[in-house]
Amino acid sequence: MSDALQELGQHLETKRHDCVLSWSVAHGELTMKIAAANIVGFVEFLKNDPACRFSTLVDITAVDYPQRAKRFEVVYHFLSMYQNQRIRLKVDIREEDMVASILPVHPSANWFEREIFDMFGILFSGHPDLRRLLTDYGFRGHPLRKDFPTTGYTEVRYDEKQKRVVYEPVNLVQEYRQFDFMSPWEGAEYILPGDDKAAPDGHVSKGAAK
Repeated sequence: MSDALQELGQHLETKRHDCVLSWSVAHGELTMKIAAANIVGFVEFLKNDPACRFSTLVDITAVDYPQRAKRFEVVYHFLSMYQNQRIRLKVDIREEDMVASILPVHPSANWFEREIFDMFGILFSGHPDLRRLLTDYGFRGHPLRKDFPTTGYTEVRYDEKQKRVVYEPVNLVQEYRQFDFMSPWEGAEYILPGDDKAAPDGHVSKGAAK
């Protein structure tokens, strides 16, 4: 399988050198870095080329790397049932960039691209109905970005007086911010190795062990 993937990578690099930035085979998988401007043409080539025939779009997702100039990595997975092969494509984009929708080639990309827009805020140009999919229409922010707070910005509850759902700013009282990492074995006669708790002075507390 590794030899077949090496041949496929070389074939794609030769045929579409305008699209392929780099590629590698690792752990029995072929991964290719593709220029963002050429993603639609490359995906169409993968689908129609007799040596490829990647006719099944398995998934589209994204990864957030805030420290990078090109913050987001859009990741595509395709399957060729004809060649019994899989391929992964990666496209790097800046936060303000848009990625061309592959909907004209793979209609099943519709909800995948909507989910990425919802979770990461990545825009797909040419998408006919790019709106939130998993969160509410009035939701603020994009939950899978690394800078999104784990508590979110608002909480939702049903108000009995108003007889409707209301949105309120998250307000956690201080007691819920106190995390006591006490070992469940603290107080037992025998403390298992690794279950000791560090005291404020830096010394290790053995609890009530005797």
